[in-house]
Amino acid sequence: MDKTVEYLKRFMNNVKKRNPGEREFHLAVSEVAATIFPYIANKPIYHKMQILEHMAELPDIGIRREVFALST
Repeated sequence: MDKTVEYLKRFMNNVKKRNPGEREFHLAVSEVAATIFPYIANKPIYHKMQILEHMAELPDIGIRREVFALST
């Protein structure tokens, strides 16, 4: 398996574990990661800084779910 595909698969598995049930979020993160990864692949500073991981953080998810539940 290609290293890029392997890395993105592992990355997305972690995103899904941290944010279960957020299908739209998973899709958005996957699309952005697949677009950005070729650029950052050979730049160790971005890996050291965990750029993709920080971009995939979903703050206040509990509050978002409560607000969504109240608005429906």
